[in-house]
Amino acid sequence: MDGAVRLEVADGVAELVIDRPAKHNAVTPAMAAELAEHARRIDADDAVRAVLLRGAGSRAFCAGSDLHALAAYPDAWAFRNRVVYEAAIRGIRKPVIAALKGWTLGGGAEMALASDLRIAARSTRIGFPEVTRGWVGGGGASQMLPRLIGYGAAMRLLLTGEPVDAEEAQRLRLVEQVVEDGAEEEVARALCRTLAGFSPVAVQAVKAAVRQALEAPLSAGLAYENEMNVLCFAAGDHREGIRAFAEKRDAAFKR
Repeated sequence: MDGAVRLEVADGVAELVIDRPAKHNAVTPAMAAELAEHARRIDADDAVRAVLLRGAGSRAFCAGSDLHALAAYPDAWAFRNRVVYEAAIRGIRKPVIAALKGWTLGGGAEMALASDLRIAARSTRIGFPEVTRGWVGGGGASQMLPRLIGYGAAMRLLLTGEPVDAEEAQRLRLVEQVVEDGAEEEVARALCRTLAGFSPVAVQAVKAAVRQALEAPLSAGLAYENEMNVLCFAAGDHREGIRAFAEKRDAAFKR
């Protein structure tokens, strides 16, 4: 099958590009393996401080898994052992900003949920249509949606399979910002550049602490937050932050 996932790195920002526009960037098993490998490279590369996740073309961010590829799995065991590309995105330790446009469905919507912030073009249509095909999504929607938007709103999206537009997605808190079509990538890229200028230890500590809040009781979460705070001070970047404040300039974190 055609399609690929490209990784481009510049100025501290890694761009993960789902590149199969003729098929609404639907993900094949080979592309899923590429996504997982790129995610590992991103975490291993100290030059990368933030990640922009986007789809090629103008019609879609990602329409999810390629249905013909799903039908080609020989049995349930082979399907169980597939590469779960949504989990690869969720596992990246660095902040991930998703630039959404057009169709954002199924596994594509789950990749958006796995990201940390979502910038949506007005053309964006987010949906979880798996129930209409006879299954439940396996990339995190049933677990992440209730945590992000609440039980009732999550059940509405998952049980009906009906997509919502960008404005409704923002009202539901599925996305953080809605912009005009064509502006989503540059807005997301500018945000990535801003994050790339901060202390990478602090940025990753923020992500780790907030992710912990989704899973831990309050007492454990507060203790974990304090440990992340201590880690930041041990790393020493706070000294540059304090100097920059005193000297009335932008901090220059070298790590």
